[in-house]
Amino acid sequence: MKRPRLFILLLSFLSLLFTSCGKEEQKAGERSSYIIPDSLLKTLVIDTVAYQPLIASLQFNGIIDAVPDKVSNVFPLISGNVQDAGLQPGDYVRKGQALGEIQSPEMAGYVAGLISAAAAEKLAEQQLNRTKELAKSSLATDIDVTQAEVNYRQSVAAKEQAEKVLGINGNNPKGHYTIKAPEEGFITQKNVTNGMAIRTDNANPLYTIADLSTVWVLANVYEANISKVHEGDEASIATITYPNQVFKGKVTKLMNTLDPSNRVMKMRIAIPNPGYLLKPQMFATITVNNRLPGEALAIPARALVFDNSQYYAVVYQSARDISLRPVELLSMNGNTAYIKSGLQAGEKLIGSNTILIYTALNN
Repeated sequence: MKRPRLFILLLSFLSLLFTSCGKEEQKAGERSSYIIPDSLLKTLVIDTVAYQPLIASLQFNGIIDAVPDKVSNVFPLISGNVQDAGLQPGDYVRKGQALGEIQSPEMAGYVAGLISAAAAEKLAEQQLNRTKELAKSSLATDIDVTQAEVNYRQSVAAKEQAEKVLGINGNNPKGHYTIKAPEEGFITQKNVTNGMAIRTDNANPLYTIADLSTVWVLANVYEANISKVHEGDEASIATITYPNQVFKGKVTKLMNTLDPSNRVMKMRIAIPNPGYLLKPQMFATITVNNRLPGEALAIPARALVFDNSQYYAVVYQSARDISLRPVELLSMNGNTAYIKSGLQAGEKLIGSNTILIYTALNN
């Protein structure tokens, strides 16, 4: 009677052992008894394992800045007192828009000079005509006519000079100088107030105007990464201001010299700035993609589940034929995972609701 009981206990132990081993084998890739519901199956994204060029991502910290060639400093051309300087930093201005006016004795002098030059020209013209009439009656010599012509030409030149001087300074006949925006853009700096007395030797500009339709991102590249970045590399820029938005650009310049204070090389990236979302002095994180030799199996990172210090993928054959597969990664580049082992080219993977199905397979 004892032997049959021992035999039954032995069979029960072996049954439990095989059941436990079966669960471990299922986790390693055996077909599961779980069936994907039709309602879930219609919404699933199925990804395919395929070879792709091997690309490594490098991240750098940087700062956004205006393009120097698109920054205009407005200096005074004359001395005087400022009026109507109501615009403030951050205001958008058009090319030629008035930024303020300067009441200046110099402008009054330019206007008076033009009036005098015009009167002198008219007088010289009358004298020339009279001298020519006298010459016809032999009451004036050819030398007199020549001298009158020289005087007239000099008066014309003096008037043209006075007109140009007044034109350079705004061509305002009332003696006011209008400060105008040389280019369109945003006022980024203002160093003038109403009633302020200014001179032409001021060291600081009255206004600084920047066109922000395109901006630069300046990043620091440490020595270990210098050989991994190149002019023309594509770059993605992220900011804390717009956490869900990525800006695209290209590396346009490598400075090729190291800053002796911090041992870094400056890298410059030019990016379009639609809507002027990016502001000068914003901090940014720059990701540069560096293409490496060769190819590797790649899948979207969304198809992976990390559990118990191991990556898993859900291999899909049909709604009734799905299994878990442990995967070893070669590297991770943003939304792309490069596979070292565990998958083969052409295999199908669950690319959405992956954690949900992974949990169902483990229950």
